[in-house]
Amino acid sequence: MSFSNPVIFEPDPGKELLSIRDLSVRFDKVEALRAVNLDVRQGEFIAVVGPSGCGKSTLLHVIAGFLQPTSGSAKLNGEEIRKPGADRTVVLQQPALFQWLNVYENVELGPKARGVPKAERHETVQKYLDLVGLSHVQKSHSYELSGGMQQRVSLARALANDTSILLVDEPFGALDALTRDRMQREIVRIWHETGKTVLFITHDVEEAVFCATSIVVMAASPGRVLEQHPAPFSRMYAEHDLGARAVKSRPDFIELREKILAQIVGEDLD
Repeated sequence: MSFSNPVIFEPDPGKELLSIRDLSVRFDKVEALRAVNLDVRQGEFIAVVGPSGCGKSTLLHVIAGFLQPTSGSAKLNGEEIRKPGADRTVVLQQPALFQWLNVYENVELGPKARGVPKAERHETVQKYLDLVGLSHVQKSHSYELSGGMQQRVSLARALANDTSILLVDEPFGALDALTRDRMQREIVRIWHETGKTVLFITHDVEEAVFCATSIVVMAASPGRVLEQHPAPFSRMYAEHDLGARAVKSRPDFIELREKILAQIVGEDLD
């Protein structure tokens, strides 16, 4: 399939934030990742997709500092990643909010732990609660909120930590289809308004194509990078007067989605 007027995407220039070189991870006899190379520049939204068992979450765990590679390196801001650090925030599929704290207190946790003065903490918390549209429930507890609202609290808490990069692992996988669609739009809006760098793990190819500025396709057995595709659609949605459905129904959106799906299905059939 080809189109006479394809969208040409050029990422905004920014400094190299994350550099992964020849990274491999082995668990006993299982080779989870082999010679992965990836560069992430400041302000990019990188989505990682691939079949089950291709090492997407393993890669994220290395970057988070939860797991050490068998060989190769992962560097953030030029420093070797050896353990979890205050320069990274991880957002998981389950929001993992503290149920005995209200929404405000959950979002305040990071700045409070860093010793940020109370007035500054309050300004930060209000800023991000406003951003995710939850100021009106800031005194509520997480168990009183829907799944989508809990995930928005989790995003606000991650943003309040003000880290170099957000590491997001299947954050919408447990949500119903309508809530998931809304959260996709929310995370694109939040990324665009904050300028944060995002590494986003997902099984949903359409979600990746809609949200990301670049999509990394991985193969399994062992986990490795097949190809990286630039994508213009998150900026198109955020910067132009186009609805999400209008973006997702574009021929060039469908073409990229189907190309990536074909790559993944091809790997599953091998």
